[in-house]
Amino acid sequence: MGAIFGSAALSGAIADRASAGLPLPSPPPRPIPRAVRCLLTGARVLTAQGPAKIEDLAIGDLVPTMFGGTVPIQWIGHYPIKKSNPSKPWPKAARPVRIARSALAPNVPEADLCLTQAHGLLIDNVLISAECLINGTTITLDDASNVDALEFFHVKLEKHDVIYAEGAPVETLLDVDESAVNFAEYFRMKGAPTEEEVPCAPILSYRRQGSGLRSRVRSAVSWAERRRQITAIRNRFAERGIILARELETSI
Repeated sequence: MGAIFGSAALSGAIADRASAGLPLPSPPPRPIPRAVRCLLTGARVLTAQGPAKIEDLAIGDLVPTMFGGTVPIQWIGHYPIKKSNPSKPWPKAARPVRIARSALAPNVPEADLCLTQAHGLLIDNVLISAECLINGTTITLDDASNVDALEFFHVKLEKHDVIYAEGAPVETLLDVDESAVNFAEYFRMKGAPTEEEVPCAPILSYRRQGSGLRSRVRSAVSWAERRRQITAIRNRFAERGIILARELETSI
């Protein structure tokens, strides 16, 4: 979440190639920055036609949102990553958060949902990063030990909003930058991303605050109050996880 900024140097190079009629490059898969917010391949996003896997969505598809009604997808960022050494585990920063079925509420999410650690979920009218919810039971840092590559996607709408992935309310893309392998596609359609967007809800995160608009949105609440809110929300879902575990034990 935050202002939409691209690397000036890279955007300039892309502009030069575009003006010369040369094909625009797509960068190779790379380690994913911790601040990137996206959904792991396979996550089902609610559309006007029903749920669809995020990797099957297309520009122009209509999606219901929390604040803006049903709107078309403007762009879908693609963020594949590969292990640099398949014999070693994934670095912690690259591992997705797994939110188990019903971890947030009955049938929310409707199935296990995997997303990057920084991805925001709308809970109690704030966007809280998935990593802040980890409780070791129903919300965990997945080791993804069975795969050597991960593919993440993120939906860009006209305005920052909340959509539904496996029934859970998750934020749409706010940052557009060259970390997406298909950034050239966005550049062809929209040009260099330079405008600062307004987050659709206050942001709760343990991450260091910046100096722009998103920082001012966060700073409306003191750091101590943010920590209190995060702890209260995480503890609520931790307690729910304990209850679900007990119910599972009694049903066996």
